[in-house]
Amino acid sequence: MEIPIKLNITPYEYQKEGIIKGLELKRLFLGDEPGLGKTCQSIGIVNTAGAYPSLVICPSSLKINWKREFEKFAGVEALILNDSVKSTWGYLLQMRTADVCICNYESLRKFFVWKYRKGDRLKDIVFNPFISLFKSVIIDESHRCKSPGAQQSKFIAGIAHGKKYIMELTGTPVVNRPRDLISQLAIMDRLNDFGGNSYFTARYGDGENLEELSKKLYETCLIRREKKDVLTQLPDKTRVDIYIDIEKESPRDYYEAYKMAEENLKEYLITYKSCSEGQARAKMRNKALVQFMELRSIVALCKVNPVIDFLKDFIATGRKIVVFCSSHSIVDSLKSAFPDSVMVTGRQDFIQKQASVDVFQNRPEIQIIICSIKAAGVGITLTASSTVLFVEQPWTYADLVQCEDRCHRIGQKNNVTVYNALGQGSIDHRIYNLIQKKRSIANQITASSDDIPKDECYFDELVNLILSLIPQHYYKIFFLST
Repeated sequence: MEIPIKLNITPYEYQKEGIIKGLELKRLFLGDEPGLGKTCQSIGIVNTAGAYPSLVICPSSLKINWKREFEKFAGVEALILNDSVKSTWGYLLQMRTADVCICNYESLRKFFVWKYRKGDRLKDIVFNPFISLFKSVIIDESHRCKSPGAQQSKFIAGIAHGKKYIMELTGTPVVNRPRDLISQLAIMDRLNDFGGNSYFTARYGDGENLEELSKKLYETCLIRREKKDVLTQLPDKTRVDIYIDIEKESPRDYYEAYKMAEENLKEYLITYKSCSEGQARAKMRNKALVQFMELRSIVALCKVNPVIDFLKDFIATGRKIVVFCSSHSIVDSLKSAFPDSVMVTGRQDFIQKQASVDVFQNRPEIQIIICSIKAAGVGITLTASSTVLFVEQPWTYADLVQCEDRCHRIGQKNNVTVYNALGQGSIDHRIYNLIQKKRSIANQITASSDDIPKDECYFDELVNLILSLIPQHYYKIFFLST
């Protein structure tokens, strides 16, 4: 009898198969290639099984995403664990105010561990008793807990112990470093299926008998498909939004600078809207454009650390990625974090740009190319990658597509996945929403660079978007004060 899958969307056939297989295995690796919807499938397993309350452990930059996805796919309220609920999350869960808790790796000790001393064995760690409420645990980017002796691995093992449903999500090829599997298998109580620690180490630990290991993984606990396996079921291009809480994830001085610049822009735009004289209005518009650019640059700095974390997890899969941004400071920060990456920016001449493209296209070990929207948005081919990440947003839909099409073009053998790193509630989040809603307008605007288009209609769309977020009484207060 076919199992009715409980999701608010209709999954692709391979996702449906993954959910059904996951319900059967219960404790498993979901190892699909990036872009195939591991999040959707894991939520489908939890929701169909009714395995609530559920705990999601993930990188900090993905917490908002998980919350949105649970609400979107399952209609279920998720609680992001932060200091405001440090002492109450257990009671909120008990009262079913929320069905899902979301916690980043670095905060596991804060929320779930009462007593821990360095070197303590797992059985000596005292956990918050509220962890017994969880019926399922989802561990996103599970390769982060590959070291059995690491603090985070111990905490996750203790939290997951005895849970009926344990899903470890990772796009990392699981047979490259067999020893990395030991801790992950132990967390999902699968190590004995492979003969235990000593047997696993002796038989597979030095990279031997990998074909046998792979076969056993697929038989016992691994679901893994690659894009080429399900190409006919996928759209040519998939966009995935990554929402970053810049207040929580950025250095305090960056966030405060952003809030100050945002308030200054709002005040200036109120004055701009009240100006009716054409020449003066044009001058004010030019000044506002500068402020928009400044605001975008600041929010980009707020996103750098979460973006770096995302890229580290991505390249651990062994795959290539094209990264787009605008600001020199962002390019430099990413280059510093990934010194082996190559660049295509306005600071290079044609020969240097082409050399970077050639290296990225032809050398497997070069996984990241950092591109400026202005310098690399047209005229180059980057089909060695089927994944694009926007750290900063272009100003128009036309520019967005142009950049995406560096990968999405003739010669591309895979479906393309585009990630958009958006500061939640920030200017780039709002611009992204605008260009998605106003595609027809954006496509009519001539914008050959990453500068804000000078088209007055489009500019006023941006202004109205910003000002729509200001309460009406603010206008009254502002004009009374002036």
